[in-house]
Amino acid sequence: MRNSFGNAHPFSKLIYSLFIIFLSFLIVIILGIIIAIPVFHITIFEIQDALTDLTKPENLVFLKYLQTLQSIGLFIIPAFIIAYIFDNSSLSYLAFNKDINFRYLFIVAVIMLCSLPLINFLAKLNSDMQFPDFLRQVELWMKEKELAAQEITEAFLKMDSIGSLLFTIFMIGVLPAIGEELIFRGILQRIFTEWTKNIHWGIMIAALLFSGMHMQFYGFLPRFILGVLFGYLFYWSGSIWVPITAHFVNNTTAVILYYFFSDKMSEQIDNFGVSEGTYLFLLVSVFIVSYLLWGFYKKNKKITGELSG
Repeated sequence: MRNSFGNAHPFSKLIYSLFIIFLSFLIVIILGIIIAIPVFHITIFEIQDALTDLTKPENLVFLKYLQTLQSIGLFIIPAFIIAYIFDNSSLSYLAFNKDINFRYLFIVAVIMLCSLPLINFLAKLNSDMQFPDFLRQVELWMKEKELAAQEITEAFLKMDSIGSLLFTIFMIGVLPAIGEELIFRGILQRIFTEWTKNIHWGIMIAALLFSGMHMQFYGFLPRFILGVLFGYLFYWSGSIWVPITAHFVNNTTAVILYYFFSDKMSEQIDNFGVSEGTYLFLLVSVFIVSYLLWGFYKKNKKITGELSG
């Protein structure tokens, strides 16, 4: 069976993958809600209120519980199932067993930290976009979705102890870094690379889906660029640990900065690189990130393997 799935047309692989992702998510969420009813002392009829009223601490705990289940059921579990039916070894297919130099992981972490001004600049460009009048309703819908996502994110980032900080890092830093990279780089990038016979198209399409999946349109551009970056890091290194590390550092940095500086410097951090007096840092960011990426590429340019399609 694995041989038949592994040799299927990329379109068929995509359909299989989407079906497994949907089924896994559905099963995990249903089981999670069944478990939540006695644990959170909540009824089926109260779930909708718990998902919308973020002013109640118990609702926020329940929402974090569902967010954790979502990362596991939507990304992590299906990635291993898909890899298992496409190949004899899930770890090999997902590029977990590729030897990686920890020096490379350190360089990737530095790249992500130095890219903060550049990411802020891209976010500012994206947030300033204007739609023509005939797309006014689309713009209002996007802004509504953006505000809803922002409200949930800010609720998740309300941390009043080291324990809550560590759990938030686990929920926002660890799980998405592993799960999203497994699906978008480990599975979808491979499928689209095989389909288009072009690694660059595979990276771009996976990055588009990665950014679109978040349903935050006024952050689409920086998230797309990050997806492209993660895709090339995966391709150049041949190891899924590299984009996982990059994704983890990006998300966790935001959580830690918000925890320590949310009351004092959050706006200054968001404007770092795009406000008057910080443009020099944007130029330095572009130079350092470009230099490190070029060095990373040169060190790994001979790596091709199955990832090239």
